[in-house]
Amino acid sequence: MGSAKNTGTAARKARIEEMRRAEQSRERRSRIVKIAASAVVVAGLVVGGVAVVHAQSGKKGSSASDSKNSASGHFVAGADGVNTWKGTLGRTHVTGTVKYPMHPPVGGNHNPVWLNCNGDVYTKAVKDENAVHALEHGAVWVTYSKKASAADIKALATKVKSTPYSLMSPYDSQKDPIMLSAWGHQRTVKSASDPAVNTFFEKFVQGSQTPEPGAACTGGLSQ
Repeated sequence: MGSAKNTGTAARKARIEEMRRAEQSRERRSRIVKIAASAVVVAGLVVGGVAVVHAQSGKKGSSASDSKNSASGHFVAGADGVNTWKGTLGRTHVTGTVKYPMHPPVGGNHNPVWLNCNGDVYTKAVKDENAVHALEHGAVWVTYSKKASAADIKALATKVKSTPYSLMSPYDSQKDPIMLSAWGHQRTVKSASDPAVNTFFEKFVQGSQTPEPGAACTGGLSQ
């Protein structure tokens, strides 16, 4: 049993590392394309400025509607301590504020720009709408309130920094000191040394719940 588990964990780590290398390669190609296309973009902004303004004003009503229909359902508690969302989780890109039925959110409509989640540790609160997009890409989001100890925060930050497809930020309005979230899944842990931390990461970092496996976790929003 132990050997099979170790083999599975090693395979997952190798797959994540391979995706990280592929993502870095995409970033290099993207920078070249952006430099070559910069003049075209500037010209396009001048020509299309008026059209963009009209398009944005037309989206305002639908953005509010999309926000209301972001998610519906409820959490179901599992024997392993993980709460699984039963219902619907929208995946529409919206530019406004989304009212999520759970905090931190585990899915729903979200901002078109994801929050960088390549082992990124944020010391200030981040926007839910960008973090949810990171969850859609298969990231695990570690959040903590003011009740979390400094030692736990430091230990969790160390783990996140060494784990691709993860991120961490303060979240003062959450009900427990430390919470772990993935798309459609969430749990509370007692401390950074709780074995459930490693179990959650192993299962949900680029896990089977991921709507967009292998999507980028860099090149998005850095705060």
